Amino acid sequence: MNRIDRRFRELRAAGRALVPYLTAGDPDPALTVTLMHALVEAGADLIELGVPFSDPMADGPVIQAACERALANGMTLRRTLELVARFRERDAGTPVVLMGYLNPIEAMGYEAFAHAAAEAGADAALTVDMPPEEGAGLGAALHAHGLHAVYLLAPTTTEARARRICEAAGGFVYYVSLKGVTGAASLDTAEVARRVAAIRRVTELPIGVGFGIRDGASAARVARIADAVIVGSALVRRIAEAGPAGAEAAARSLVGELRAAMDEAVARGAAGAG
Repeated sequence: MNRIDRRFRELRAAGRALVPYLTAGDPDPALTVTLMHALVEAGADLIELGVPFSDPMADGPVIQAACERALANGMTLRRTLELVARFRERDAGTPVVLMGYLNPIEAMGYEAFAHAAAEAGADAALTVDMPPEEGAGLGAALHAHGLHAVYLLAPTTTEARARRICEAAGGFVYYVSLKGVTGAASLDTAEVARRVAAIRRVTELPIGVGFGIRDGASAARVARIADAVIVGSALVRRIAEAGPAGAEAAARSLVGELRAAMDEAVARGAAGAG
């Protein structure tokens, strides 16, 4: 069983998944694996590992800057997979989702990428600029190696298109809570709840919500609605502000805050339901 499926099955009765995002190689390639372990120890259930790319069109200034720093540090898709393999030396259970853009995968080739990702210990790929209409080749390669293709759903996605996207997806689907790039604006919880309910009508896959989640309070609100809370820009910003020397402590602090707030929100919801 894919680690993502196993993790969501474990969490079904116990809580919500916390999914922090890191850009591989930022602030330093030597720190990435340390940060990944720190996130898990602080309460992360899955890790979304960003593959640095020169034109991250879905990302705002914070993650764009992180990609630039990582690329300047010599990061590539292959080096990102090497970091996943190093993470697996100590952690055999935490799912890792590779998030990035199509060009590096095209350059490597779908089969070669899927094989290398599986060998490294990755569990899924979220390719931002690969719509399901064009994703059959990559999806088949991933599936053949036991990996999932994770897809994005937007506030503007129609129900018919959501159904089609969910049919192509595996592991979970990622609902983008805002019209914009990562790190933009604040989220409208009522609208997110309405949209998540609509997505649940067309799929049984777990639903993760990302974009606009910045702190414990916003994470708690989303935890009452979704199966997973995905946090990227807020964490990348904290790490950048702390610098290499303080990056691990900053990551632990934010993820610990998010974990505590989410668990409290879920516990209160269960008590209220009882």
